[in-house]
Amino acid sequence: MAENARDPQVSPANTGSTESTAIQGAGDTLRTDDFYETVLAMASHDLRQPLQTIISAQELLARRLTTSPEREHLERSERASAQLAEQLDQLVDALHLHQSTGRTLLAPVALQPILGHLEQQLDGPARRKGVCLRLSSTPAIVMSHAALLDSVLRNLVRNALDHTLPGGRVLVCCRRRGAAFRIEVRDSGEGIPPDKLSTVFEPFFRLNAAHSDGLGLGLFIVKRAAECLGHRIEVRSAPQRGSCFAVMAQAAHDPLMETSLARISCDTAETRQV
Repeated sequence: MAENARDPQVSPANTGSTESTAIQGAGDTLRTDDFYETVLAMASHDLRQPLQTIISAQELLARRLTTSPEREHLERSERASAQLAEQLDQLVDALHLHQSTGRTLLAPVALQPILGHLEQQLDGPARRKGVCLRLSSTPAIVMSHAALLDSVLRNLVRNALDHTLPGGRVLVCCRRRGAAFRIEVRDSGEGIPPDKLSTVFEPFFRLNAAHSDGLGLGLFIVKRAAECLGHRIEVRSAPQRGSCFAVMAQAAHDPLMETSLARISCDTAETRQV
């Protein structure tokens, strides 16, 4: 009896029921994945197109409107569009994270196309705020996931712009650190108090809720995406002295990248000799 208890026999009827349940569970999983893929496609394309049309129309009106009341209405409209664009980006980021959890495949990713895309996307908001945004070019190639790394860097740059006053600066640069690259987002903003450094990556955290229109999800998405990618996030900050967020990503062993880096090193050495 004890042996039977440890090794129960399954009847044919029970076997059929188990197989049916397994098939149904697999079907539910596929339907769920299809749903998220559909929503992701809608958010990435179908919702972005009309939003981009609105933003383009606002930019055209900005060149023509000169009187103060109309300009004020337009500026409020531009701020609302920028807020909507940021929240849409975070929705897409969250969907990417959901799809990537447990199955993120890393591949060689060139940083320069991502930085170029970020410059196109965020240079306008930076100029309207009066912040100097500079993204240094780089030949670096890292082992990562292009969409998730784009999400990480975009949220870090947006966070820097949000907390930098007009006249300030935001710099994105990349440095080689042994077998890895350190991608830095530096700002001259308000900085983070020491007692808040451990909480900035929590969901819905906002350093100054009274002056923030965001959802407080940007740095939380950065943390979760970095965990999926196996990238380390570092942060240094001091009140009124700005912040530096850094992403550490493993270098991809690419001959073209190594040749470019060697050429840059040689050019730098020759410049120093001169």
